[in-house]
Amino acid sequence: MNRAITARAAGLARCHDCGRLARPAPDGHGHCRRCGAALHIRKPESVSRTWALLITAIILYFPANLLPIMTVTSFGGGEPDTIMSGVILLIKLKSYLVAAVVFIASVLVPLLKMLAILLLLLRAQGYLGLDKRQSTKLYRVVELVGRWSMLDLFVIALLVTLVNFGAVAKIVSGPAATAFGAVVVLTMLAAESFDARLIWDNEDIHEN
Repeated sequence: MNRAITARAAGLARCHDCGRLARPAPDGHGHCRRCGAALHIRKPESVSRTWALLITAIILYFPANLLPIMTVTSFGGGEPDTIMSGVILLIKLKSYLVAAVVFIASVLVPLLKMLAILLLLLRAQGYLGLDKRQSTKLYRVVELVGRWSMLDLFVIALLVTLVNFGAVAKIVSGPAATAFGAVVVLTMLAAESFDARLIWDNEDIHEN
């Protein structure tokens, strides 16, 4: 079966900034003639840098969820809460919408982003025989979610600065907020450093 020639095989590279297709220098590097951005056939050390960022994010994910991230003072008394215990307490205070936003943005989204990046890395290195098109779609979803990654930090800032029920309840940030913020930034950088074109480089992987 004949396979269509790839841009890499033709000696072409796509600019990461403006999308222009150009022919880089013989060493595979150069600069885009349209916008001046760095041009690479493949991002240098993409896999190793993405692994480093992802592993660091996974390590910090534990203190971000195990250490107190906020203290909710209700009727003059309260104790430090982790993300999950804070969600439970918000439910008890009947703040269902806030509890749902905190759980999705602070627990579910970072976890799914890390899992998705992990799968993409394993696919790019040939350890998983995932369909290339499905893997590319997964990467695009990670990119899309990455645009809203700051929502995680916004939720914490919102809780700390705006959620104040007077004498009923008051919220103060805890030490896990730093680890949580680092997880958000690291997953954003990991998604940015991963070169999705690597998914298509390994032609020996059998697709489902």
